[in-house]
Amino acid sequence: MNLAVDQDRIVAEIEALARISDAEPPAVTRIVFTPTDQEARAWLRARCLEAGLEVRQDAIGNMFALWTGADETAAPVATGSHIDAIPNAGKYDGVVGVLGGLEAIRTLQRTGFRPTRAIELILFTSEEPTRFGIGCLGSRMLCGTLTVEAARGLTDTSAQTLEQVRQKANIHGDLESVRLDPGHYSAFVELHIEQGPLLEHSHLPLGIVESIAAPASYQLIAEGAGGHAGGVLMAGRNDALCAAAEIILTVEQAALSSGSSDTVATVGICDVFPGAVNSIPSRVRLTLDVRDTDLPRRERVMQIIQDKSHDVSDKRGVSVQFHIVNADAPAICSSIVTEALVRSCGKHNLPFQKMVSRAYHDSLFMSRIAPTGMLFIPCRNGYSHRPDEFASPEDIACGTLVLAETLRELSR
Repeated sequence: MNLAVDQDRIVAEIEALARISDAEPPAVTRIVFTPTDQEARAWLRARCLEAGLEVRQDAIGNMFALWTGADETAAPVATGSHIDAIPNAGKYDGVVGVLGGLEAIRTLQRTGFRPTRAIELILFTSEEPTRFGIGCLGSRMLCGTLTVEAARGLTDTSAQTLEQVRQKANIHGDLESVRLDPGHYSAFVELHIEQGPLLEHSHLPLGIVESIAAPASYQLIAEGAGGHAGGVLMAGRNDALCAAAEIILTVEQAALSSGSSDTVATVGICDVFPGAVNSIPSRVRLTLDVRDTDLPRRERVMQIIQDKSHDVSDKRGVSVQFHIVNADAPAICSSIVTEALVRSCGKHNLPFQKMVSRAYHDSLFMSRIAPTGMLFIPCRNGYSHRPDEFASPEDIACGTLVLAETLRELSR
């Protein structure tokens, strides 16, 4: 039977969820394990129960809504994303994948379709790194790349541990129970806004992701010698900020010279001590994010940055230390899922382009335990993580339609 997405309903639900926020409209702020996050989860749970789905929650707060299949021994097909939002964000990031996944299930239900394999909608905990400084907390623990010991060591900005915070949010259970075995799901597919401008520039409604870039995150500390801005002559200075400035330009040049547009590098924080107008900076802390779809190329870029930073250190008499925060491997999307997405687009005569996800998502970690793919829809001007983030109702419905068709195929 033909599939018909209820466009008005999914748009209304996106708007309703956006109103559960700690920021004034149109901005959205939902930090994991806060009362607002809990209210949003309860709202979603109610929508899933209305759809006749079986809802459960694991010990890290990942929520699962199951549409049972005819063969209870077959590994389910899964879809989903996240609804937590960084401060002053938009209403579509992650949410389109969660509510689109729910509407895809309802679309199939309305046709009378019964899946052979169960279809499970997943709400991942804390895809954003806002509270604990690490992104994709829920999916990292599902696939085991974040150990229970490391998770228990996480603290938020107010020095509360993950254990304390989840207990306050009434999320209980043993963290050891969160991890899923490879093969638990037969496939996973995530619908998401592109968070970039390529689909809009190409005037295409859909992007099928072939690979997902992954970040290596570092903290860099440059330590020199402080002093009075008027009392220390230029020839005798060991200015930590001047050294950091050279290193920042080195980061940019290393990424530009990698030979691939898939290499990107960013210094997002520059924390200067003591931070006075009349004091020479004695210490600077930088955060560095290097991403690529090719792991050896990313490592080569990082080695160039480190080598040239040591040159700057020797030249300026400033010590430079690198501390790794995390280094995740990129992912190649499974042909099982990407080919199903291609067939689904063809069945509905919808044009698409194959592309790379330069932002990373829960799909990056789900790919460790299941054949995984991603479907992108355009977002206006490529804007994301800001209040004017926007995806059109037509594009949301289009993405949901293809997701539903893909879930129908993969669940047979």
